Amino acid sequence: MLSNLKYSIILLAIFLVSTTKNPPKREFKITGQAQGTTYGISYFAADSIVSKRQIDSILNVIDLSMSLYKPQSTINKFNQMPKGRLKLDVHMRNVLEKSFQINQETKGLFDVAILQLMRLWGFYSENGKPIKPDTGTIRKSLKHTMFYVGMDKIKLRKNYLSKQNNHVEIDLNGIAQGYTVDVMADFIESKGITAYIAELGGEIRAKGPKPDGKPIKIGIERPPTVDLQDNGLTHIVSFKEGAITTSGDYRKFIVFDGKKYGHIINPKTGYPINNEIMSVTVFAKKAMDADGYDNALMLMTVEKALKFVAEKKDLEAYIIYKKPNGIIADTLTNGFRDLIIP
Repeated sequence: MLSNLKYSIILLAIFLVSTTKNPPKREFKITGQAQGTTYGISYFAADSIVSKRQIDSILNVIDLSMSLYKPQSTINKFNQMPKGRLKLDVHMRNVLEKSFQINQETKGLFDVAILQLMRLWGFYSENGKPIKPDTGTIRKSLKHTMFYVGMDKIKLRKNYLSKQNNHVEIDLNGIAQGYTVDVMADFIESKGITAYIAELGGEIRAKGPKPDGKPIKIGIERPPTVDLQDNGLTHIVSFKEGAITTSGDYRKFIVFDGKKYGHIINPKTGYPINNEIMSVTVFAKKAMDADGYDNALMLMTVEKALKFVAEKKDLEAYIIYKKPNGIIADTLTNGFRDLIIP
């Protein structure tokens, strides 16, 4: 009798182990608002092990670090202080370290010390929407403003950021969203989740495949023009793990002297973007890398952008541009072509 009882207990234990070892996974979704835009998370797990409260808490901490709309944020404290140095939190330090790297690699095309230019051109206002720039003010103030632009006027030493004059100000919006996506993705992975999509403001990091073996699929945004709709230049990409971001001159823009200018400013000229490239989609391992490089690539010619990406390991790009005759065209690296689902 005792031996039969032991046998039954062993069978029960084996059954419990076999049924609890790999419980069925289902999809959980979290959505919300942050950094002036929306975010969305989709992950597969046996239970809801990542909550909206946890994600919102992470986003709030990052906002208190790098949001220009939080009066007491670390970035605002730096921008408002006189010449000197400020101790950074870990998030702002991580972003600035990568910013200095990309600034050097792009020969200054990516530059975070441009807040004065962004304000001059009307890209920052009380309601967060672009405003029409004053032609006279820009022509009068641009040369003077350029004295306070450039990352050569700030220095990062360990956990401290210093400024060389009282007026230099930084803007991390060109890379902070990508970094935020990485922080969310890293948190999700820390919970043992192996299939997910984390997105903020169109910046995406994902990992797959899904539990049923199907791959993660991401659609590439295209500029909303009739030409592109006719040419069918939208693509769907798939990858096991990585990040994808898109930068374009059609999302935020202003009109100055009858010309349309994108919201990305060339720190060398002081003028917003107005060239052949309409959008750049970048694939990288981390969203912060993709987010930072896509802005710099927007300021290059198509030829230089492709050459730059070809020389970078773990970086691929898809570019939509306008030819001199007005025809919309696209081009891409071989590595990006491999990501596209036929």
